[in-house]
Order: sequence, then C-alpha cells, then structure tokens
Amino acid sequence: MNDIKIRAIQPKDNKVIASVIREVLIEMGVPKVGTAYEDKSLDSMHETYNYSRMKYYVVEEEGRIIGGAGIAPLEGEVVRDICELQKMYFLPQARGKGVGYAMINKCLDFAKEQGYAKCYLETMPYMESARKLYKKVGFIPLEEPIGDTGHYSCQAWMIKDL
Repeated sequence: MNDIKIRAIQPKDNKVIASVIREVLIEMGVPKVGTAYEDKSLDSMHETYNYSRMKYYVVEEEGRIIGGAGIAPLEGEVVRDICELQKMYFLPQARGKGVGYAMINKCLDFAKEQGYAKCYLETMPYMESARKLYKKVGFIPLEEPIGDTGHYSCQAWMIKDL
C-alpha cells in the first residue's frame, strides 16, 4: 500500500468515482435496477456526502482513483445512531492489497467520531470476498434489511456495533 492513499472526495473526483463504481458493479454482475448503479447520487458524490455526519473517501494509486467508500446516516431509521457503509467498490488493481481493510477501518473510525452506535451495510450474497472482509472487521449477518435504502436487489445485510 506504499503508493496508495485514502483521502476525502473532492468535486473533481465525481466523474471518475461514478465511472469506477459502475464499472465494478457491471464486472460483478450486479443488477442495474434496485442497486447503487441507479442512484442519482453517483454522479455527484462530493455534493451528496458534503453534509454533517457523512463522508466519502476515495482511494488513489499514483494519482488515479481506484475505489471508494462512504458513511452516511441510514435512510428510513427513526433512531439516528445507525449509519450505513455505502458504495464501497474497488477496481481489480486495488484488490488483495489490504485496501478494503484500510478503507473500511477509515470509514468506521469516522462513524465512531460522529457518534454512531452501529454500522449497517447491504451487499450481494455472491460477493464472497467482500462479505469475508466485512465479517473480519466484525459485521454479522442479518435476516432482513433495516432502514429504507431503496436497494431492494441487494439480498445480504450485515450490521456491526461500533
């Protein structure tokens, strides 16, 4: 991870991170409907996460964005102490280098600083590498979704106490 840096998203990153996320979703065979692929926020990630208790990070390698992930309040929750790990995707060259582990910990540290008590995420059952990483950092599977993310095609849900 010598040449890899994790930093907060900037306005100039919007187009590139949207392209990276869509590319990974297509690679993984994720449905375009009912997933992050169709989120309007994908094309304006900096603006979307430029609010209190929200942050999106990008991963750069030699000046090129190769992935990202963010934290935001879980939509549809009355209790405001649950956040969601959102839009964590990496291009193939970022995988297997500890980037996901570093990124998830950066996001969870931010979530703790913001006073969240739990972190929720949604993924696909066949994204085994991602689910293995989530379990490694303490996420546990849920039987059903919580909140109202609009990602009805995601069929695996997990949560972690912070």
